[in-house]
Amino acid sequence: MQNRDTFSSCHPAINFLYFALVIGFSMFLMHPVCLAVSLAASLAYAIYLNGRKTVRFSVLVMLPMMAVAALVNPAFNHEGATLLLYLPSGNPLTLESILYGLAAATMLAAVITWFSCYTAVMTSDKFVYLFGRVIPALSLVLSMALRFVPKFQTQFKVVSEAQQCIGRDIHNGGVIQRLRNAVTTFSIMLTWSLENAIETADSMKSRGYGLPGRTAFSIYRFDSRDRAVLGWLVYCGVFLCCGAATGAFTWRYYPTAKGAPWTPLTVCLHLIYLAACLTPLILDVWEERKWRRLYGEKKGIS
Repeated sequence: MQNRDTFSSCHPAINFLYFALVIGFSMFLMHPVCLAVSLAASLAYAIYLNGRKTVRFSVLVMLPMMAVAALVNPAFNHEGATLLLYLPSGNPLTLESILYGLAAATMLAAVITWFSCYTAVMTSDKFVYLFGRVIPALSLVLSMALRFVPKFQTQFKVVSEAQQCIGRDIHNGGVIQRLRNAVTTFSIMLTWSLENAIETADSMKSRGYGLPGRTAFSIYRFDSRDRAVLGWLVYCGVFLCCGAATGAFTWRYYPTAKGAPWTPLTVCLHLIYLAACLTPLILDVWEERKWRRLYGEKKGIS
C-alpha cells in the first residue's frame, strides 16, 4: 500500500463488516445520489491505498467498461416514456433507458472499486482468522483464490523475464514461434500453480489446520478504537436499513425517472451514507492530524 492506512490496522471483523455494508448498499441502492457517493468514495479510498495505479486502472479499464455498460442497455431496452429518437433499426431510444444504463454502469464500477479496496485491506491472514474455525476448508480455498491473481501476475512477470533472457519470449520469432513460446510460458505457469496449491495444502495439513481443538496465534486485538468504529458502523447500518425500508432511497427509472421527495430525513440519510462510505478516510485524516499534533508538541518541547 502506498500510504499508512489506519483503517487497515483495525480488527479484521471491523474491516469485513465495513466492506459488507458498503458493497451491499452499493448493489441494492440504485438512487443516483447513492450511486455517485459510492463511486466517489470508493475511488478516493482506492487512490489513497494504491496511488497512481488506481487512476491508471480507472482510465484504461473502468471508463471503457462503464461506457460499454451504459450503451448496452439503450441498445436492447427500449422502455421509457421520454422518446428521444428512433434508431436505424426502428427501435425507440428513450431517456429512461439511457439513465438506467448509466446507473447500472456506475453501480458496476463502484462495486468493482470497492472489491479492489477489499483485496488491499482484507488480507488472506485476516480472512482465515475470521472464518478459519467456522468454515476452515472454505476459508482456506477463498483465501487462496483471493491472493491467487496477484501472485500469478508476479510469477508470470518472473517467468516472462526468464524466458526473454534465453530468447523464448512471446515477442521473439515468427507467429508459430511466438505461439510455441506462449504455450511454453502457459505450461510453466500452470505447473507452478498446481505445485503451489499442493504445497499450500500439505503445509496447512501438517500444521493441523481445521482439526478440532487446534489453537493458533493471533496478533489481532479488539481495542477501544475498534469498539467505537463498530458502534458507528452498526449505527449507520441500522439507520440506513430503516431508511431504505421506509422508502427514503426509492428511485425508479421506468416508465419515468422519479424518486422519493427531498425531505430533511432523506437529506440526513444521504449524509449518513456519505459519512459511512468515507469512514476509512475520516479515520486516516483524524489519525494523521493526531500524529502531527503530537509531533508538533514534541518538537516544541525539544
